[in-house]
Amino acid sequence: MQESTLWQAVLGEVELSVSRGNFVTWFKNTQLIREKDGVVVIGVPNIFVKNQLERKFNDLVLKVLAKNGLLPERIEYKIHTGMAPAPRRDEDVLKNPGGFREASKTPKSSIANVTHSYRQGLNERYTFENFVVGGSNELAYAACQAIAKKPGKKYNPLFLYGGVGIGKTHLIQAVGNAILAAKPSTRIVYASTEQFVQEFVDAMRFKKNTSDFAGFYRSADVLIVDDVQFLAGKEKIQEEFFHTFNALHQANKQLIMSSDKPPKDIPTLADRLRSRFAMGMTIDMQNPDFETRCAILHIKAGSQDINLPQAVAEFLATRVQSNVRELEGALNQVLAYCDMRGVEPNLQTVSLMFESGKARPKHISARHIVERTAKHFHVSMEEILGPKRDKDIVVPRQIAMYMLRSELHLSFPKIAHELGRKDHTTAIHSIDKIEKELSYEGLVKQNVSELKERLYA
Repeated sequence: MQESTLWQAVLGEVELSVSRGNFVTWFKNTQLIREKDGVVVIGVPNIFVKNQLERKFNDLVLKVLAKNGLLPERIEYKIHTGMAPAPRRDEDVLKNPGGFREASKTPKSSIANVTHSYRQGLNERYTFENFVVGGSNELAYAACQAIAKKPGKKYNPLFLYGGVGIGKTHLIQAVGNAILAAKPSTRIVYASTEQFVQEFVDAMRFKKNTSDFAGFYRSADVLIVDDVQFLAGKEKIQEEFFHTFNALHQANKQLIMSSDKPPKDIPTLADRLRSRFAMGMTIDMQNPDFETRCAILHIKAGSQDINLPQAVAEFLATRVQSNVRELEGALNQVLAYCDMRGVEPNLQTVSLMFESGKARPKHISARHIVERTAKHFHVSMEEILGPKRDKDIVVPRQIAMYMLRSELHLSFPKIAHELGRKDHTTAIHSIDKIEKELSYEGLVKQNVSELKERLYA
């Protein structure tokens, strides 16, 4: 296996074993430089990442390397300047990485000459026990617990909606994990809408009978689908999902879905799907309140064996009032800053850190990034979101996609949606191109740097 391919497989498994904030902060911009004489050398972007990987994640990396056929005697982490991290290709996302819980063994389906492994993506980290309950999510939490006790009997279907990073994925996967713990023989299928769409497209593309695809989803006892808003505009796939929904619901199988908006607000969604999504329990999940944010910070710090002072938790909870991912990102910056200087994360240190501009807690929306990018390049929003392919519009559009990925960690389909594109492979190509350009000292790198400074000014 080539080094880049091997490391992408390793990162795919690590991403499922740690929190999103930890993955983005410590693993995203790493690469496998070489493997020789029992020593694996991993390139890291700075001393912060090097120290954190050596102290807290070395055993995890060794374990995942072993699962991918590499058994080094030791790992060396070296600061590797000029790194251009290899982007995860769309097809890598579709592979079945380790770290998932499987309700039952599922046969692989061969499509033409391609072996396509259907994923069951329940992540063991997502449980009810480590979910922080507050006023913003207590109804959703109670509904999910009721479903876990009697799947298919209450609140079927369950539809959770709300903004990014508020715990929807955690909660819907916690249901699956709780059901499996009580009854391991239950067949649970968890899939993102992106996965559902890609597997359906593969079945059609390779002229394979779609019965294998349909059978996989319709044989589930519990079907959990994330980000169903991405069904919008896909008529053929909506039809397939409609039949899958009907087959499961009529068999009293449990359906759980999440979205960033309620069914009535999902554009170009077929009315028959819209009405079915809303026929059970529909719950709006809000951003966490102040007390919940403080509790989340204590739990996240505790998972790293750090006792976070209440004053620091309250300071961060006041500064970051948006979603859990940004809250965790701010905490990781604080802990890394204090760790490097050998100081405790007290209020004075953290206050000075934020005032000096070393942290960026301000909430940035996708719309704000696109608007700021358009303004920076003196193009209109209509042009950057439109179909024009002129170079003076294409480059700003590609940079906007890169910024959405690097600053908000949005998925490729979400990025494509924000820029008015139907095909998420456009986002993959654009981000790949900008990342390569950033490895050189040029105009693109200068523009990206200026944009980031203005975003957080």
